[in-house]
Amino acid sequence: MSQVKKLNMVICTLIVLLLVACGVSAETEKFTENLQKGSQKVEEIETPQKKSIKISVKTSHGDVVIALYNETPKHKENFIKLVNENFYDSTLFHRVIKDFMIQGGDPNSRGAAAGVALGEGGPGYTIDAEIKPNLYHKKGALCAARQGDNVNPEKRSSGSQFYVVTGKTYQKEELEQMEIQQNRQKENGLMQAFIQAPENAAYMARLQEAQAMGKEAAKRAEAEAAINILAEEIKPLALAGFVPFKFTEEQLKDYSTIGGTPFLDNAYTVFGEVMSGMEIINKIGKTATAPGDRPLEDVVVLSMEIIK
Repeated sequence: MSQVKKLNMVICTLIVLLLVACGVSAETEKFTENLQKGSQKVEEIETPQKKSIKISVKTSHGDVVIALYNETPKHKENFIKLVNENFYDSTLFHRVIKDFMIQGGDPNSRGAAAGVALGEGGPGYTIDAEIKPNLYHKKGALCAARQGDNVNPEKRSSGSQFYVVTGKTYQKEELEQMEIQQNRQKENGLMQAFIQAPENAAYMARLQEAQAMGKEAAKRAEAEAAINILAEEIKPLALAGFVPFKFTEEQLKDYSTIGGTPFLDNAYTVFGEVMSGMEIINKIGKTATAPGDRPLEDVVVLSMEIIK
C-alpha cells in the first residue's frame, strides 16, 4: 500500500467514521435504505415484556394479533390513538423484502395506483426514539420505521409507519461480527464527536496540521505517525464510559433459532411483537415485488381494532 493511501486510511479512521467493508454493513445498507420515513374490544396479556395491549390486524391475506410493549409508552399510546382513529384501515403493506421485513403505515398507500412510489407518508409528526436493549429485532418484532441517521441523528420514529420482522437465522460467528461492527461504529462516532467539539479545538488543530504535512511526499510517513499518536491520545478520552455492545444469551438463542434482523438492534425502536398469525406475516413476506419492493399485488390492512 502506498504512503498516500495509508495516510488517507488513518485520517478516515479518525474523522470520517471508517467502517470495515463486510457482509454485515452491506446487508444493513441495502435493507435499511428508506426505512422511515373499528369497535373497541382492551385486554391486557402477559408477555416477556410484562402486560401489553393486544390488537387485531385484519389483512387481505389473513388475521394477525400483535401486542404493544409498555416499555415504549410513547409508541404504544400513539399506535392505540391511530388504531382508534381507523388511520391504518385500507392502507397497504407497501414495502416487502424477503427474509427481512414487511412495512406498512403510509396513509398515502390508501387507494394508491399500481406502480406509484410509496413510503413518504405519515401523520405529520415523529416520535421520540424509545430504543431499549431488551427489546430487539427477533422474528415477529413490531418496530417503528424512520428516516436515516444522516437526516435524523436522534433516530426519531415515523409517526405511523411500522415494520414487522421476518428475518432469517444467523450463525454465532455472524453475530459476533455484528457485535464488532456495532462497537466499531459507536467508537468511531464518539471519537469524531470528541475531536469536533469546540473545547477540543487543540486536538483538531493538530489533526489539520498533520493533514497539511501529509500533502508533502517527503513528510507523509511523519504525518501518518503524528495522526496515529493523536488517535491513541484521544481514544481513552473519547471512549470514557463507553460500554461495548454484546448480544445477550436470549438474543443469541433467538437469532440462531427463530431468526430476526440483529443488525438493526439499537438503531430502531421495537415496540411490540406478533402474538399469533406469524404464518400470515411469513406469507406476506414471500409475496412477489416490483423494483422498489412494493408488492405486485396489493397487500391490504383491512382494519385494526383493540381487543378487550
